[in-house]
Amino acid sequence: MIPQATRQLFRPACSYVVMLLMAWLLSGCVQPVKQQPVPAEKTTAAISVDSDLQDLFDESLQALKDEKYQRAIDLLLQFVAKEPRLPAPFVNLAMAYEKLGDKKNAEIYFHKALVIDLGHATANNALGLLYRKEGRFAEARKAYSNALADHPDFLPARKNLGILCDLYLRDYDCALENYEAYLELMPDDKQVKIWITDLKLRMGR
Repeated sequence: MIPQATRQLFRPACSYVVMLLMAWLLSGCVQPVKQQPVPAEKTTAAISVDSDLQDLFDESLQALKDEKYQRAIDLLLQFVAKEPRLPAPFVNLAMAYEKLGDKKNAEIYFHKALVIDLGHATANNALGLLYRKEGRFAEARKAYSNALADHPDFLPARKNLGILCDLYLRDYDCALENYEAYLELMPDDKQVKIWITDLKLRMGR
């Protein structure tokens, strides 16, 4: 059982990083995925967060929502200096740095989150997007695959892996597998249906 303070910390973190992720999907010319239930973040121990730290984290979330990214970074750095065992603050730090165009620090803090939870779905998916934009396609594939290993129904990573395999790696079997897995959970996504039809034509099926 995770203490109440920790659950309160996880809930806003998860909702906000997913919201930022949706914005990235749009900016990267990838069709957004409707919100689906996301598995709870893994933790190897019950980590309680006192009220002062919770307030600090909540203030950082508000700064992110207000697009005050440097302020959010300052607050989150204070948080992780005192409590470095949770992945969500590191994910938010990475996203804030990327919003400021600092890809180096974005990558550093995504990796810090993944040291805590290698299969963290949001961190891996966002890192995969960062790698894809930089042309680091093999690393992007690994990041998406890490997300899906623990969370096979995490739709953003499933769709993004399909796109990566289709448009960038030309691995059409991989693309078809992931598009179809995505469509099983999102059967009303007409765009992906079109992609599958086009892909099968290119594959001669």
